[in-house]
Amino acid sequence: MFVDQVKIHVKAGNGGNGCISFRREKSVPRGGPNGGDGGKGGDVIAQAVEHLNTLVEQYYTQHYNAKNGEHGKGKNMHGADGEDMIIRVPPGTIITDAKTGEIIADLTSAGQTAILARGGRGGKGNTRFKSSTNQAPKVAEKGEPGEEKDLILELRLIADIGLVGYPNAGKSSILSRVSSAKPKVADYPFTTLVPVLGVVRIDEEKSFVLADIPGLIEGAHNGAGLGDEFLRHITRTRALIHVVDLASVDGRDPVDDYENINEELSLYDEKLAGLPQIVAGNKIDLPSAKDGLRKLERHLAKNSDRKVIPVSALTGEGIQTLLYSAYELLEGIPKAKEQEQIDVIEYSYEPIFNIEKQGGKYILSGKAVRRAVLMTDMENEFAVNLLHNKLKKMGIIRALQKAGAKDGDTIVVDDVEFTFMS
Repeated sequence: MFVDQVKIHVKAGNGGNGCISFRREKSVPRGGPNGGDGGKGGDVIAQAVEHLNTLVEQYYTQHYNAKNGEHGKGKNMHGADGEDMIIRVPPGTIITDAKTGEIIADLTSAGQTAILARGGRGGKGNTRFKSSTNQAPKVAEKGEPGEEKDLILELRLIADIGLVGYPNAGKSSILSRVSSAKPKVADYPFTTLVPVLGVVRIDEEKSFVLADIPGLIEGAHNGAGLGDEFLRHITRTRALIHVVDLASVDGRDPVDDYENINEELSLYDEKLAGLPQIVAGNKIDLPSAKDGLRKLERHLAKNSDRKVIPVSALTGEGIQTLLYSAYELLEGIPKAKEQEQIDVIEYSYEPIFNIEKQGGKYILSGKAVRRAVLMTDMENEFAVNLLHNKLKKMGIIRALQKAGAKDGDTIVVDDVEFTFMS
């Protein structure tokens, strides 16, 4: 089963809670705090794996949760970090945030990884809060919640050359003749419903990867005939072999076929129409192909510097010439430089906090505020006092007062509500 696009939900692990604990030893009547920190939550990580060529695993398993960090314990024992969740994907997978549309990662080669959701920070144990003025702190932090996201995974096959053309033009027949790939071949439109990759070997040291892209039709860039689903797979190719039916077996004109397919490529992505292109005139073994060849050659002589290579996928005529021409073309095209670091974070300015009034409540947002509140045990008086001091240092208490908040008003951060006290 070939799957090239799927939506998944990922949840990184929560950080473990810090521990409130004191030494309880007979020889130490007033033992100090010894609560350990919580462990970090596991990350959700995507990894490109060689030999995978479909997103079928993600089609059947769409929820991925990393392990939570363990809670801290007494005797200054820190909780273990949560285990990461590894999502195996094929090379060529682009991962996008479903909510923002931001591309999180583009994994182009086997072994590359990207963190999709980061695990929460472990909470500090009460040992961390000991000071000269507070020798026995009865406060610890809760673990930070892990990130949670909906993601779109989109596979774009990586090939050196893409085969394009109308349905039944003979692309699959050419691929099956020149490689070990075995696409379904039959004499009716849309035989190929999924892209197929094949390795073409010129000799022991010369080879390239060829992709058979399912037949395109007019309106493909808008989704006609699933065209937009197929076109994504040739965006990574370095060149194209444009297969044209010279014999007009389906009653179409070779020149019209050639122009229509190029127009669809341009409408989907102008870069595709600008890729180096070899025109393979197929079915030259049929008597009616001679007229089609002359007509297409005259058209190309007037409108481009491209030449037609007449071939027959049935008899093998011209196939070797086509392959050597394709390899020579690739030799003159530099390979795209592979990304050395995929997991790149783009930093943008974000206010420390934001205040919005809704129906008598004050909504606080901001990464730092969210972390401070969600890591506070709101049932612990000492922890709440510590949170108040944090918010005061961040300037949030004063900002709330300027926004009109008074003692007793409700403050909301995510799902947490608490009473404002100046």
